[in-house]
Amino acid sequence: MDYDSIFRAAIDRLHHEGRYRVFIDILRTKGNYPNAQCFHGHNGPKPITVWCSNDYLCMGQHLAVIEAMETALHEVGAGSGGTRNIGGNTHLHVQLEDELASLHGKQGALLFTSGYVSNEAALSTLGKLLPGCVILSDELNHASMIAGIKSSGCDKRVFRHNDLDHLEQLLLELPAEAPKLIAFESVYSMDGDVAPIAAICDLADKYGALTYLDEVHAVGMYGAHGGGISERDGIADRVTIIEGTLGKAFGIMGGYVAADRAIIDCIRSYAPGFIFTTSLSPVLVAGALASVRHLKVSSEERDAQQSAAAALKSKFAAAGLPLMDSETHIVPLLVGCPVKAKRISDILLAEYGLYVQPINFPTVPRGTERLRFTPGPKHSEAMMDELTGALAEIWDRLELELRRAA
Repeated sequence: MDYDSIFRAAIDRLHHEGRYRVFIDILRTKGNYPNAQCFHGHNGPKPITVWCSNDYLCMGQHLAVIEAMETALHEVGAGSGGTRNIGGNTHLHVQLEDELASLHGKQGALLFTSGYVSNEAALSTLGKLLPGCVILSDELNHASMIAGIKSSGCDKRVFRHNDLDHLEQLLLELPAEAPKLIAFESVYSMDGDVAPIAAICDLADKYGALTYLDEVHAVGMYGAHGGGISERDGIADRVTIIEGTLGKAFGIMGGYVAADRAIIDCIRSYAPGFIFTTSLSPVLVAGALASVRHLKVSSEERDAQQSAAAALKSKFAAAGLPLMDSETHIVPLLVGCPVKAKRISDILLAEYGLYVQPINFPTVPRGTERLRFTPGPKHSEAMMDELTGALAEIWDRLELELRRAA
């Protein structure tokens, strides 16, 4: 067996399809974000502006967060000491879980090392604990949710994106007595649209289903205290399980689920992805704790970010760039070709010092390749004008289609 040829062929396929992923080598400088240094493709660092970070509110640069992490490092040390069961259950972990449970109005919360792990572990465990469970999943759910559902071994039904009629049709086809779990997201990060959470909860109540809501692109961003879309809409109490991340708006690393005490205890006691994993460093937990606490009482960052997103959408639209519909902080430009998306990204970085990664299949369907911009509270109007002008020039240079005003 020629193993090397198999691996080479697999990579060659990605190059041929124009979706081979290149990770750009950058270094952020504390207090200077979204400016950064790029080490990719040239000698020495080159100044760039980052436009695609999921550190939506710049909390990874916030002084209170950095000070909390520095204090934890000097007072507690670097590592947690092991799994939560053996030696890694620090008081900081307990405090953060209490804070997250409070954020979502739930009895308890459970920390994981990432949002991917929290989805995979929680969904797989819930499915295995509910005999004969059927999981109904939105077709655009995160890969981590799909992995968790697959690992659960449950029967799965996929409903069309945000399609309530299709979801109800699938629920009607299931036995009334069968355990059911509806898994969906609040903000879908590639399109920037929002799920009809209340209406899905109505269907869950009608057909006796549990609900599992992924809020990773909404926690910190929406609601009076950063509890996500479910808090903004006043319906967090109707959702059975809320999953979130500490690695996006909160600016650190980690994932979590929040639910009633019995569900959290079951996941804690049965999920291999929790039981057998070294817990988050107390340094990271301290930073996340400071970030969550800050965003519970401060709306300044959220307001500035929403203003920045609205301003960039307006500038893109005025320039005739193919802005995709988005009702959230996500600002996507449709390209429709992986090769062209990569080419635009390369020109932006090499010639303009503007960094945005192309989004290709399988993250988005083929033919909908795009550039996904995430303006934050530190992106100035001058930066937006520079970006818009660069994109307009590249669109013209590559003879790509613009949207002309009527």
